Amino acid sequence: MGEQAYETIRDSIITLQLAPGQTIYENELAESLQISRTPIRDAFHLLLSERLVDVLPQRNKRVTYISELKVKESRFVRLSLESSAFKLAARQWDDTERHAKAEKQIRALLQEQSEAAERQDVLQFLRLDEAFHRCILQSAGNETLLEVVYHMRGHLNRFRYLAMKELVLTKSLVQEHEELFDRLKNRDEEGVVRLLEHHLGKLDSEFPRLRGQFPNYFKD
Repeated sequence: MGEQAYETIRDSIITLQLAPGQTIYENELAESLQISRTPIRDAFHLLLSERLVDVLPQRNKRVTYISELKVKESRFVRLSLESSAFKLAARQWDDTERHAKAEKQIRALLQEQSEAAERQDVLQFLRLDEAFHRCILQSAGNETLLEVVYHMRGHLNRFRYLAMKELVLTKSLVQEHEELFDRLKNRDEEGVVRLLEHHLGKLDSEFPRLRGQFPNYFKD
């Protein structure tokens, strides 16, 4: 129950249903999720370790503000890890049944992404975006890497959700994913890394615009 509560609260933070700076209460969350307060406390321990939640006086909790420094640090770590994994996946890609199955799954995800972008379903697009990256990481065969990327992506994905929602970036992201996969299939290791760096490297131009639109969301 604690793990389930953690995933639910975490998703609410990343998708801004729980806004940056918002105070959150154990009893209200327990009531809304229809569970006891014990799994809520367990979830808070995990969220505190990710710094997605702060502790206030009287032991209340607050959703952390978006930190430009934390987002950029998370991007650096994710890009460092994923670059190695995408490069390895490109090197290993071949005509075996395992990769044929992965390609079928990736093509389906790209089609779903295109449909989500067409209707501007940002929440679904973000989930499909993560599924795309996860599928390629899985093809590299490193489960530890998958776990590490998952647990450090929260700050980055919260900002990316806001950017996709407000700056309407989803259509260009679909094209970037298609190009990434084409390079990977062609075993173009260096090309995959360059595209991935471009794909995850647009924050510098997005931060000023979003800070101007949502000054109450940011602090650092």
